[in-house]
Amino acid sequence: MAFAVGAAVWFSRSVLQFDVDSLRSWILSFGLWAPVVYIAAYTIRPLLFFPASILSLAGGLAFGAWMGTLYTVIGASLGAFLSFFVARKLGGLGKTKWTGSAGKIQSQMEQNGFFYVLLFRLFPGLSFDLVSYAAGVAKVRFSSFALATVIGIIPGTFALNFLGSSFISGNPKMVILGIIVFSIVAGIPLAVQKRRSRLNNSASKT
Repeated sequence: MAFAVGAAVWFSRSVLQFDVDSLRSWILSFGLWAPVVYIAAYTIRPLLFFPASILSLAGGLAFGAWMGTLYTVIGASLGAFLSFFVARKLGGLGKTKWTGSAGKIQSQMEQNGFFYVLLFRLFPGLSFDLVSYAAGVAKVRFSSFALATVIGIIPGTFALNFLGSSFISGNPKMVILGIIVFSIVAGIPLAVQKRRSRLNNSASKT
């Protein structure tokens, strides 16, 4: 198992070493089939450990902010569902207990699956695939996981695709606007979590 994971990581970093412009050109080379190929690539992406952010930026460059967001949400959701079922199968239907940071995520998901999957999806610093795998191992209902995933990935997906499309426009104002939109979307969940921690600390002192 460890060998398979190591081989997949090597494959993604060595063989699949694309930059964003190269990915955009590769996607658009399929013509009318480009959206289908992009969604399919995003679906299997978690199994190859390929960075989601790079693929999302390429989607924005290839399809624009709105269609790029739509295709990315579809592909990312399908990829998350695939990761969930793989983890559930390999994890013995939720009987495996993880340790470390993954164990903490798993424990929180088991307490309130929908809320924590949604919260973790909104956090830009958390691994997208780690959340999917942890939810699959944890006792999270698939319906709760699926709904929270689709809702939670929309803001960040739009921000990345908008950022990507702003670069292709060549307009400095659009690039600046894209960076601002991305920064705002990335900062919102951090601010919410900070306020939540502050309220919890205040409640524990009373």
